[in-house]
Amino acid sequence: MIHKFIGRVLGLKKRHGGGRVVIPLKRHGIRRNRLPSFALKTTDKLQEAGFEAYIVGGAVRDLLLGREPKDFDVATSATPEEVHKVFRRSRIIGRRFRLVHVLYGEEVVEVSTFRGSGEAVTDDAGRIIRDNTWGSQEDDARRRDFTVNALFYDPSREEIIDYHGGVADVEKKRMAMIGVPSVRYREDPVRMLRAVRLAAKLGLTIDPHTRKPFHELAPLLQNVPSSRLFDEMLKLLFSGHSWACLMQLRDEGLHHGFFPLLDKMMSTPRGELFLRTALENTDRRIREDKPVSAGYVFASLLWLEVLDNWDKRKAAGEKPMPALFAAIDEVEAVQEQKLAIPRRYGTAMKEIWMLQPRFEQRAGARPFRLLESPRFRAGYDFLCLRAISGEIDQELADWWTRFQHADNAEREAMLVRAPAAEGPKKRRRRSSGSSRRDGADGGSTGGTA
Repeated sequence: MIHKFIGRVLGLKKRHGGGRVVIPLKRHGIRRNRLPSFALKTTDKLQEAGFEAYIVGGAVRDLLLGREPKDFDVATSATPEEVHKVFRRSRIIGRRFRLVHVLYGEEVVEVSTFRGSGEAVTDDAGRIIRDNTWGSQEDDARRRDFTVNALFYDPSREEIIDYHGGVADVEKKRMAMIGVPSVRYREDPVRMLRAVRLAAKLGLTIDPHTRKPFHELAPLLQNVPSSRLFDEMLKLLFSGHSWACLMQLRDEGLHHGFFPLLDKMMSTPRGELFLRTALENTDRRIREDKPVSAGYVFASLLWLEVLDNWDKRKAAGEKPMPALFAAIDEVEAVQEQKLAIPRRYGTAMKEIWMLQPRFEQRAGARPFRLLESPRFRAGYDFLCLRAISGEIDQELADWWTRFQHADNAEREAMLVRAPAAEGPKKRRRRSSGSSRRDGADGGSTGGTA
């Protein structure tokens, strides 16, 4: 009786029994013309071919929240092979979950077949390692993670299909798991990270039952392939709300699986200021639709540990640049025990770090050569971040701000003059046993240039 009453109040129509609720346009307000043409073409062609097809998941959730979706995924009754036949420009991908990517120029629509309720292949910890069992739309909704992600939008009817009260949870700003949370996290531990990321990004509150197993099941993240963990980390860092996401992960104790150095960074006011400034700057650039550098972000995440290690080595008598190289190698080794950073990002990260000593060299031709470095801008931004956190004097960052925008004459005038020599250099007498070969073997190590 109460369900019928709620349905009448909200203007919902229930069809085909079970938990299926059809929400009409006048209730949800999402018109077909709010979707991009490539998403509409995908659902229209599948429906014309006789299959069910819906916009699904995060796109529907974001539209209800008044946000602009980043991706428009499609769920269908067609198998991957049938989808591939409908769309000439498409490809079947994946082993764990088989999907189809439908291509429209630079746009890609990910099409998944309704998941079934059959037994999936799992490992000893209960994690699903293969699942290509097909089923109905209701089965598919049951297999999705959170209620707010289990929504299906039919562009032809402009209706939303809701099996688990996802629309109500969107309105209540609540993140709730479908099914028994502990079981669902064992199936895929990454769901714990996703719950925190989406809640922080969308301003949702995690339901107490959904949140309760986090502490007990956090160790399961160690059983997740590093490639999946890294993908989730990238989504977090480039969500536009990375600081909030990371702090909530830390509060829940879920960061140990991929960022073991976070607690140490947050143990000092300077470390917290450094990390917060770096991530909030990145968040702002993403919201302003400006380019961001993954190498810069990872350099920011790990720098204070590198700096601490570097300072200890210099205090022990090591030369600055070899000490820096050794510090970088040691910190990378610690990070790789949990989550290895791919080479394309790690290389940029290390280049930013290795530029930092060069900013201290403001005499002769070296500042001009540094300006020509392809990593100069990222290195300069990182220098400014170090100044803001109080690690270095603001004067150094200000000097480089003026120097890069000055003309050649002004740059020449800005150069720091080397102190005058105290007297003529004495020529070193060669010992009787020396040979010409000594000069080749004992040359400069390259200094800090």
